[in-house]
Amino acid sequence: MSRLLTLENVHTHIGQYHILQGVSLTAEEGEVTVLLGRNGAGKTTTLRTIMGLNPATSGTIHYGGQDITKLPTFSIANGGIGYVPEDQAVFTTLTVEENLKVAMRKEDEAAMARQDYVLTLFPDLKKFWKKEGGHLSGGQKQMLAMARAFVNDNRLMLIDEPSKGLAPIVIESVMEAIREMKKQTTIILVEQNFSMAAGVGDTYTLIDDGETVQSGRMEDLVRDEELKRTYLGIA
Repeated sequence: MSRLLTLENVHTHIGQYHILQGVSLTAEEGEVTVLLGRNGAGKTTTLRTIMGLNPATSGTIHYGGQDITKLPTFSIANGGIGYVPEDQAVFTTLTVEENLKVAMRKEDEAAMARQDYVLTLFPDLKKFWKKEGGHLSGGQKQMLAMARAFVNDNRLMLIDEPSKGLAPIVIESVMEAIREMKKQTTIILVEQNFSMAAGVGDTYTLIDDGETVQSGRMEDLVRDEELKRTYLGIA
């Protein structure tokens, strides 16, 4: 197993606000790393900083052995990092088919094979192939957002709060899809639902007030009641 992504003491400012104040994390190839912390801790900003959407003001980000700290977002995306934002950001006036086609970097045989595969993960998307994104349910929009990132040959996927607002039965489907995706890519997941995080995560990084406070194996965190109570508010 090799290290795919490393953040070292990353700081990020948004306007006058110092959001990330020392985030360090690693993601091993083929694993799901979960970013955990209370609301406002800096988890989403961490994903946006990796993508260059909120550029780091100090610290370093290495991906696949390359320093990507100062690269523009399009270069980071073209380098094989897919991003599924918290708000899903599907194109509401485009059909499911068109949403996937627009997302493809290259409409080649490999991309079409990945599209076929993702439709086996999310059969609802095949069912509503010609339906506009704006008419999908919340769960179907989440599936479409994840599918769009997966149709490209991304070595790393950043997924922000995939269970937010979803019914438990849909969350189970999303969890199963993430487990399957892990067989082909590395995932960094932001998730407030600890049960889901524990169910799919291999490792975790805890962020509090913009700083990394603890990292380790997920099974160790599941057993650590004090850590969960202190940083996640889980009794």
